[in-house]
Amino acid sequence: MATSTPREIAEGEVLIPPPVPEENHVKNERSSKFPLSRIKVIMKTDPDLTLASQESVFLIAKAAELFLDNLTKSAYEYTSRNKKKTVKKQDVGILDS
Repeated sequence: MATSTPREIAEGEVLIPPPVPEENHVKNERSSKFPLSRIKVIMKTDPDLTLASQESVFLIAKAAELFLDNLTKSAYEYTSRNKKKTVKKQDVGILDS
């Protein structure tokens, strides 16, 4: 299989990674893309929080992961719709202040 560089891919074409085998999917079900220890440290900066269970830390990490995934997809769709090549702060929308 020949590898292609990003310049060889047609504009608007998205590369899809190969599917994860079922056995690995079950094994990595509780894994998170963010380090859970960092999420817990960030959560403990809230003075109202006294105790954070592993399940709550995992759920916060998963929610942050899904939010960031949705945000990046939306920004990509916006830039591709408007035929831009770079994503700017104004394109994201929630960063406008």
